[in-house]
Amino acid sequence: MTTTVLVAGGTGDLGGRIINALIEKGADVRTVVRSSTDSAKVEKLEQRGVTVFRADMTDLAGLTQACTGVSCVISALQGLRDVIIDAQSTLLDAALAAGVSHFIPSDFSSDFTQLSVGDNRNFDLRREFNAHLDSTSIAATSILNGAFAELLTYNIPFLDFKKKRIGYWESADWRVDFTTMDNTAAYTAAAALDSSAPRILRIASFQISANELKTVAEEVTKEPFELVRMGSRDELAAYNKRERAAHPEGETEIYPDWQRGQYMHSMFSAQNEPLDNNRYPDVTWTSIQEVLATRR
Repeated sequence: MTTTVLVAGGTGDLGGRIINALIEKGADVRTVVRSSTDSAKVEKLEQRGVTVFRADMTDLAGLTQACTGVSCVISALQGLRDVIIDAQSTLLDAALAAGVSHFIPSDFSSDFTQLSVGDNRNFDLRREFNAHLDSTSIAATSILNGAFAELLTYNIPFLDFKKKRIGYWESADWRVDFTTMDNTAAYTAAAALDSSAPRILRIASFQISANELKTVAEEVTKEPFELVRMGSRDELAAYNKRERAAHPEGETEIYPDWQRGQYMHSMFSAQNEPLDNNRYPDVTWTSIQEVLATRR
């Protein structure tokens, strides 16, 4: 029997990859897009056999129609409170009204259950929505994948190809969780088709410390990299707090500079342990070497 899965946010990068993974697994895939979504994007999805529903995320009736007959709803929505809390709550209400049995929220992050309120604004929104989700009768599964591994190709402080520098906080032996978007999508698709998926699944394509990353970066580039301690976690948290207070305009931005600092703090504060990688053996995990081979 074919399982029907609805993906919200299917025109986004991660959402599109999740749709691809579900199609590969033989699922009947639906997606819901805004009424204003470009027709070319809709046509491309429909050509792949995806059933597309046009409904704004405030349209409870339209979302309920999209959820009818669905076994799992996956949210790949991204944004601030109006999306993570308000839009996801309407989507959840629609799933409940339609009798959907499984809901995967748009977490896809470091393990925010290990962080304190205020450490990461965007994770606080996820925590708030999950509290609401847990108050309902629907079975839920959060996919916690650490940071997306593609970040390592964009000259972030942890790996800066331009400066030939590995920057870290607290300890050079702390291992940071990274998962590629394709691995995250494949695992999420498998979880959506798993009627016994648990509340939280923690994954990582690889976990790597600053010391280990220095070795790999030098092997890949054939150039030396400098290892630089950027400070302690507490110092980074204090810096982020000062920057957030000094730049309140960032509260309406998804990625203000202080939010990027909060992500760095989360990467060096939360660790996925134990990993649930082996739950779905069909997922082939990407190595750090394969990721760095695609660097810009």
